[in-house]
Amino acid sequence: MAALLPIQRLESYTLRHAQEVLLVKAAISGEPAEILVFRGFSSSLTGATAFDPDVPVLPPEAEIIAIDRLQGPYTPEAPRYLEQDLPWPIFADRLSDAGL
Repeated sequence: MAALLPIQRLESYTLRHAQEVLLVKAAISGEPAEILVFRGFSSSLTGATAFDPDVPVLPPEAEIIAIDRLQGPYTPEAPRYLEQDLPWPIFADRLSDAGL
């Protein structure tokens, strides 16, 4: 079985934690990107999102910089943060500990 891409791991996390929204801060080809992950789906806040759900919003070569955990539903005008600016290595360790 192939290893999951980081975005797939984050989508799996939000399936287990349906009350949470993840705001992913990343760099794609050196350009800043923000991705919203909620209930197993990802959507780009800074670029196009493919209609095909099998096309990852965050390509494998992207660098994840930090994750914000928010209470769902997400409201841009009044976000409710659970944790902010978690470095990717720390969040990736949490995912691994959870079997994701």
